Amino acid sequence: MQSLSVALGARSYPIHVGSGILADASLYAPHVRGRRAAIITNAVVAPLFLERVRVALREAGVPAVEITVEDGEQTKRWETLDQIVGTMLAARCDRQTVVIALGGGVIGDLAGFAAAIYQRGVPFVQVPTTLLAQVDSSVGGKTGINHARGKNMVGAFHQPLAVIADVAALATLPARELRAGLAEVIKHGLVLDHAFFEWLEANLEGLLAGDRGALMHAVLRSCELKAQVVAADEREVGLRAVLNLGHTFGHAIEAGLGYGRWLHGEAVAAGMVMASELSLRAGLLDPSAVARVRALAARAGLPVEGPALPVERYLELMTVDKKASAGKIRFVVLEALGRAAVRDDLAQDAIVAAIRACSPVSAAAQ
Repeated sequence: MQSLSVALGARSYPIHVGSGILADASLYAPHVRGRRAAIITNAVVAPLFLERVRVALREAGVPAVEITVEDGEQTKRWETLDQIVGTMLAARCDRQTVVIALGGGVIGDLAGFAAAIYQRGVPFVQVPTTLLAQVDSSVGGKTGINHARGKNMVGAFHQPLAVIADVAALATLPARELRAGLAEVIKHGLVLDHAFFEWLEANLEGLLAGDRGALMHAVLRSCELKAQVVAADEREVGLRAVLNLGHTFGHAIEAGLGYGRWLHGEAVAAGMVMASELSLRAGLLDPSAVARVRALAARAGLPVEGPALPVERYLELMTVDKKASAGKIRFVVLEALGRAAVRDDLAQDAIVAAIRACSPVSAAAQ
């Protein structure tokens, strides 16, 4: 196991990355001792890992309420949030109760938001079980639910007490889920670390095959990079926005298709290719770099084209994205592999051209 810290002063917290650490009571004990716990998980994760966390908490002397919700992106909605809060109230959970978010990004966002608002805020611990959650969504304190008009439009910043990332859990992932998680790993290399991007190009097959050592490195480096950014810009008023590479396009894809049709990482992958094409058309990136972005995503088995939504629909959905400002769409673009910037002054012709270069748009949109 290796540990690192997200440096946020009094709210700093550790990220533990290892193999076989999910049931290590010593990792939970400092945060839950003398309290109650509420474990929030889903119907897919519960049969795989709930008992291990239950045992760890029992060893730490902590009684736990268990709340199991449906699986899938469509679970990030008001009704599920109400179910969680209602169950916690019925169990008489108080303000000292620690929420344990056991699952992927959906559970982390949903349980974290429940913790943020329950009795005006209770602590929580992230126990991510998917690659996407381990490398991205469990770190940084973003929590929330979706709205019909946009992804993650209702939420709060609420930092966890700790993140416990067990790479052994990744062996249970379907191949599609593992590939979706790799999209966020690739993103970290693209926006922050050229050398890491090159490492991914050289080691992708090992990651796809579930090589434990390669996965450990990918998770650790991704967490290191994100922790540095979060420590510098916790609430995304500046630097942290670069971590949204591909997300403006990607969130439009998810909302336009209906949540759950594409996995988040799949939408982000197509969005990153679109963002690289936009960077090319803005004169910021050369064609060979765009080709490398597209090639790595394709090798990872990720989409390199968006769905056949009309261009007007892409633009409409991106305008209501929460990253838009004063009606202007803000895009994360690449100035080079490993260096990104946020721009809101890009010509609409370039945006449309990037969408058309990466999406089989309908004839009506031409």
